[in-house]
This record gives sequence, C-alpha cells and structure tokens, in this order.
Amino acid sequence: MPGELQVQEEMVDGTVVDPIPPSTALLFAPIDKRAFGVAIGTASALLVAGATIAVLVGDDPWLGLSLLSQYFAGYSVSWPGVLIGALWAFGAGFIAGWLIAFTRNLTLAVSLFLIRSKVELDETSDFLDHI
Repeated sequence: MPGELQVQEEMVDGTVVDPIPPSTALLFAPIDKRAFGVAIGTASALLVAGATIAVLVGDDPWLGLSLLSQYFAGYSVSWPGVLIGALWAFGAGFIAGWLIAFTRNLTLAVSLFLIRSKVELDETSDFLDHI
C-alpha cells in the first residue's frame, strides 16, 4: 500500500534480527512537505480571516491588526481584506510549513546517516586484527 513504512528484516550470522517496531519506525518517517505546507497554510489563513472577522464584528475595533498590511499587500481590516489576508496567510504559511518539513527531513536523514556510518565503522574497526 502506498504511504506505508516498510521495515526490512536483517540477517546477522544466519539469524533474523527483529526489525524496529512499526510505532518506533514512524518516528523516523519523513514528513510530506506538500501536506505539511497545506496544513500550516490553512491554519494560518483561518487564523487571519477569523481575527479580521472578529475585529469587524466586534464593538471595539482593534486597529493593531491593520499592521498586517505592511506584510500583506492589499490587506486591510475590511470584508475584502478577509479574503486578501487569508490568501496571503495561506501562501506564507504554506512556504513556512514546506520549509519546516524540508529542514526536519534533511536533519533527520543526515543524523541517521551519521549514526549508521558510526555503527558500521565501529563494527569493522577490528578488521585488520583478523588479517
């Protein structure tokens, strides 16, 4: 099934070594960058749209939210600003989420590579003693 994490069994001295339990293997599974970007973008868009609507509907207008117009071109605390702010927030959130997932996946891959390399080096450190 696509998307499932495959755990490979290893043979050591003719015996099968127990693989990593699936729940533990999920800790090291990469995050889908596009899905994480969409999730963070959607949450950001809902947050900005909700805050703008809350200010528009509320009795006491809070003009601090209008500072978002410094970052989001065309945004204002108005009904059209709800849509414009949501679109900008989705874009910014998508990029931020994608970069977070990319950085996490890269860091995890490099860490696992270094750990695996160190273990393999330790296993073969006495190679010359057997010659």
